[in-house]
Amino acid sequence: MTNDFKIPLVDLIRKYSRRWLVETEISEHIDFFHLNRNSSGIVIKVDFDLTMTILAHNIYRLFCSGFKGYSHCGAQAIFDKFISAPGQIFIDDGSILVKLKRKRTLPILLEQTDAYRELSYPWLDDYSIRFAADSTT
Repeated sequence: MTNDFKIPLVDLIRKYSRRWLVETEISEHIDFFHLNRNSSGIVIKVDFDLTMTILAHNIYRLFCSGFKGYSHCGAQAIFDKFISAPGQIFIDDGSILVKLKRKRTLPILLEQTDAYRELSYPWLDDYSIRFAADSTT
């Protein structure tokens, strides 16, 4: 692990645990966000792909930061438990209703979206968005 034999064991473990977290994040970028599949050899395109990968990773982290018990999940687990959720979309006068199929983590998602129930979005012609559980699984 090291050739620094004077470093205290506690400091050595802390140093390498931080390195492990960094390596885990890089592994997640490669596996889930397909960082190793850059679409071009042009430097500008590679920089853009890297930036978008890091942005997507941070959005996933921000998305689940308020979910009790799920804030430290990896991107694949977040996708499986929350993002990959089939449902139906209904558009009425001034509102959009998203009915999601029932799954175990749906109550957590619905609890978090209640805070945004009264908001309207200018980029959606001031429509409001509501999320609800569908009656079927």
